[in-house]
Amino acid sequence: QVQLVESGGGLVQAGGSLRLSCAASGRTFGNYAMGWFRQAPGKEREFVAAISWSGSNRDYADSVKGRFTISRDNAKATVYLQMNSLKPEDTAVYYCAADTPLQILAGWHRARSWGQGTQVTVSS
Repeated sequence: QVQLVESGGGLVQAGGSLRLSCAASGRTFGNYAMGWFRQAPGKEREFVAAISWSGSNRDYADSVKGRFTISRDNAKATVYLQMNSLKPEDTAVYYCAADTPLQILAGWHRARSWGQGTQVTVSS
């Protein structure tokens, strides 16, 4: 597995932007699909976005489509989540996850590498 460290969270006003980063180490980053998830207080962790190992395939939750963009830089072993037009309901701890495409074929809950999370708070 890879070790993942998220950064870039913070406090922002509604309508603002943040860019989250997730730096990976330990294995060949380019072999891994990457995903972003979030968990708000009292709620279950939910899928936000995912990107294939090559970056050619991306998927988004309906709630963030058109506002969030996931990208990756395999040379830097980093995945990003650009978040624009933020809303108070985007407030959550954001986590990145990684695993091989085969491992997550049955779902991202099978991912073996998770970061520690970064807090995003959007004020109204």
